Amino acid sequence: MSYRKELEKYRDLDEDKILGALTEEELRKLENELEELDPDNALLPAGLRQRDQTQKPPTGPFKREELMAHLEKQAKDVKDREDLVPFTGEKRGKAWIPKQKPMDPVLESVTLEPELEEALANASDAELCDIAAILGMHTLMSNQQYYEALGSSTIVNKEGLNSVIKPTQYKPVPDEEPNSTDVEATLKRIQSNDPELEEVNLNNIMNIPIPTLKAFAEALKSNTSVKKFSIVGTRSNDPVAFA
Repeated sequence: MSYRKELEKYRDLDEDKILGALTEEELRKLENELEELDPDNALLPAGLRQRDQTQKPPTGPFKREELMAHLEKQAKDVKDREDLVPFTGEKRGKAWIPKQKPMDPVLESVTLEPELEEALANASDAELCDIAAILGMHTLMSNQQYYEALGSSTIVNKEGLNSVIKPTQYKPVPDEEPNSTDVEATLKRIQSNDPELEEVNLNNIMNIPIPTLKAFAEALKSNTSVKKFSIVGTRSNDPVAFA
């Protein structure tokens, strides 16, 4: 309540009278205080993030090329700071040596026949990959390597167990050639009940009008020669189907 009472004495003040009594310098300071700026907002231009405090008149027109040349010359004239400890190329500390993984005691106790041990020691990565597939160790390789090794009697895995898994390369499928059927001529042959016309293929001909498709349906009602009629990928709809 005390704070509200303190504000009550400013209720009847005449702001215009107070502003009229301020000097030009005091008005400038008041304007700077009332100006809402956000210096931390990087999205605002620099002129809107800080107040213009430049009091000196400009010394001349702005010339960007001369300013850049002056800054470059000034940067070249300043000598680099000398290192406190000069670099001599001397290596310090211990070199990092990777830790050797301990051998599984179960694997150490396994003994193989001399011929088999010699064959495994001289086997290449590709041969080891095929052997792992034959033994059913499918977790050591990709599915493609596993099934290729099982389905072939020769060495098919050329990259070994540590190879990078690559996507299957699919053969590109060429686009189908456009349907070259003459729609109007075919319709006339159906209407005339041409005995040599037994198959009509209108697939993927998108520019056949709906009335023309209905005419095909009407002509087929009295045609006795056509045994196969295909209209996949056309503009056929329910009215054509009911026709």
